[in-house]
Amino acid sequence: MSEHIKHPLVKPDTVEQRLYQLDLAGKALSAPTLVVLPTGLGKTIVALLVIASRLQKTGGKALILSPTKPLVEQHAAFLRSTLNIPEDEILTFTGAVAPEKREELWKKGKVIISTPQVIENDILTKRISLEDVSHITFDEAHRAVGNYAYTYIAERYFEDAKNPHCLAITASPGSSDEKISEVCTNLYIRSVAIKTETDPDVTPYIHKKEVEWNHVILPSEMKELKTLLEKVLEDRFQKLTELGYSIPYGKKASKMDLLGLQKKLQGQIREMAEPAVYSALSILAEVMKVSHAVEIVETQGIEALKKYTARLENEATSRTGSKASKRLSDDLYMRQLYKRLEECTTEHPKLAVVKDIVSKELNGKPDSRVIVFTNYRDTSEMVTNALSEIEDIRPVKFVGQSSKFKDKGLTQKQQVEIIEKFKAGEYNVLVATSVAEEGLDIPATDLVLFYEPVPSEIRSIQRKGRTGRKHEGRVVVLVTKGTRDETYYWSCAHKEKRMQSNMQQWQENMSELNRANAENDKTDIASEFRDGKEQQTGLSDFSDEEVTVVLDQREIRSTVARSLEKLGLNIVVKTLEVGDYIVSDRVAIERKSAEDLVNSLLDRNIFRQISDLAGAYEKPILIIEGEGLFTTRMINPKAIHGTLASLALDFGVSILHTRDAEDTASLIGILAKREQIDEKRSTSIHGKKSSMLLSQQQEYIVSSISDIGPNAAKNLLEHFGTVEDVMKAELEELKEVKNIGPKTAGKMREILSSKYKN
Repeated sequence: MSEHIKHPLVKPDTVEQRLYQLDLAGKALSAPTLVVLPTGLGKTIVALLVIASRLQKTGGKALILSPTKPLVEQHAAFLRSTLNIPEDEILTFTGAVAPEKREELWKKGKVIISTPQVIENDILTKRISLEDVSHITFDEAHRAVGNYAYTYIAERYFEDAKNPHCLAITASPGSSDEKISEVCTNLYIRSVAIKTETDPDVTPYIHKKEVEWNHVILPSEMKELKTLLEKVLEDRFQKLTELGYSIPYGKKASKMDLLGLQKKLQGQIREMAEPAVYSALSILAEVMKVSHAVEIVETQGIEALKKYTARLENEATSRTGSKASKRLSDDLYMRQLYKRLEECTTEHPKLAVVKDIVSKELNGKPDSRVIVFTNYRDTSEMVTNALSEIEDIRPVKFVGQSSKFKDKGLTQKQQVEIIEKFKAGEYNVLVATSVAEEGLDIPATDLVLFYEPVPSEIRSIQRKGRTGRKHEGRVVVLVTKGTRDETYYWSCAHKEKRMQSNMQQWQENMSELNRANAENDKTDIASEFRDGKEQQTGLSDFSDEEVTVVLDQREIRSTVARSLEKLGLNIVVKTLEVGDYIVSDRVAIERKSAEDLVNSLLDRNIFRQISDLAGAYEKPILIIEGEGLFTTRMINPKAIHGTLASLALDFGVSILHTRDAEDTASLIGILAKREQIDEKRSTSIHGKKSSMLLSQQQEYIVSSISDIGPNAAKNLLEHFGTVEDVMKAELEELKEVKNIGPKTAGKMREILSSKYKN
């Protein structure tokens, strides 16, 4: 009979005692530690042991951070069932809980489980303080790179907490030394503890996991579609060569090769490039779109390709569509592809294999649970529909929250409900994208099927870890011969081996430090990190007076807010009708990334926004952040310069440029200090968002038609008088309007008279 953990803060007979978990928890308690443990071996239990020990020893609060709401709910349910703490002191924080409510709950909570973005926002707005938090667990710690919220929270925690300590847990930290090093640096990690499936104290708990590679051959009809796409690529590669920008591997060029050329071209544009560079960038955009279509036909299926080409067509006919998508829409080979697609009756052989494998699994074991992983949502829907036609298979699509053209995502509430129904058996097949890769506690999964290999070792390990938890499991990976599937397979296999080797090396290199930490666990970690870290100069160093920046609630998601807080400014979050940042009664700022500015230029929103800003504030400012202003959408530079000239001269707005979010924050801080400290002005919010005039609304409706810009919309309305008459106009009548040629008129009639097909 198994022994159970005995601890004052762990409920009796709830957690089985495993020596490897105790060993990891012991190491983790000596210093901030990264624990690497294969999926299904109880990383959450290691966190539980560390949390219980820290609360018992030092008091305070414990904070558990997890990337998604389903994971937050999952961890909360586990901790409520195991921690010997009143349930009303074990709280969950997500965006569904109102900020004011979170502020009150924080005061009484002992253990808080939260998504990191919520905690980041609450720190920035000063709703909570990490001063009394004695431990933080960073779940799925491999995410702690770049500007992810974990990075900021860890920095603030080790600055503010009286007695900080953290545990970072993951099954797959990454294959490169650089990635592992970045995670450890960002989370202030001083110790690494690793367990593998071959360690003697782990092997008794390992269940056999059979991995199969199932190869299929692309049908001739799909090869013909691929050939048409490759002809488009050959033509575009030839044009690039003529412009002096050849790609070594031609149609076999990888995504990395294409992105490398794109970066090179964008660099040349910043140096006042020749017109050929703009042309090359636009052609390269076509290449990347077609290259993706090739990957879909090779590895996904006809239905997925149809949905992708429908999105390309929609982009081509939209008012803000790129020139690249419009040219592709008119390409002879692409038109042939669209026609062949309508007639194509062959489906990718993977679909039949999926149906066969899943059917056999559920026929042999009716109580089984199966997860089918797909890289793309279109494929997940196709697979779900195909499986739903088979008796006794009850599939459900499981995707992320974002929505796009004809593709609605799932809310977090819907995700949680689906997981519970899958566990209960209401669904027996989960057809999932990457959203199901991390941390889902589905112990009864008997089969995991990869619709295609993934090039990421982290994602591959996470997927495989969905099976073989409580009993033997099976993994099947489908590979189309002679396609990118094979490339991804070999790439991932190499990265997984390299990751295992690197992690062992890291553990060996840090073993001496681990021993030192174990001997002296009273080190003042907070002061050590403060002393060893370069201090950032804040605006508060220049004056004892408080400087305040009011920002729109949507801007809290940007890293500008984080950088402002680091500079020592007082941040006030409001819902602003005009502007993004207010620094005084006369200065308001609209912040646009280069891409945002170009998009708002295309839909004309920038003029209304700046008009409102200039009407409400004496000194309006537009900050353009980042690069790509002349490369994002391949708009003629003269049009962009003309827009900037109009904003400056017609609206009196000051236009300032910054490199990145940190640079933007520094500039806003200086503006706020000058206004509030030097000029003795206070912040004041005023101004209302203006409504469009009737004439503007009419112009907006007409200009939403493909190839109809603002000037053409005015010409059409002046000629016909009403929007209704514009829509009713025949082809010959449209051609009589100034600047409306036969092609534009024909396109208008096609859009206005064609039957809608969903």
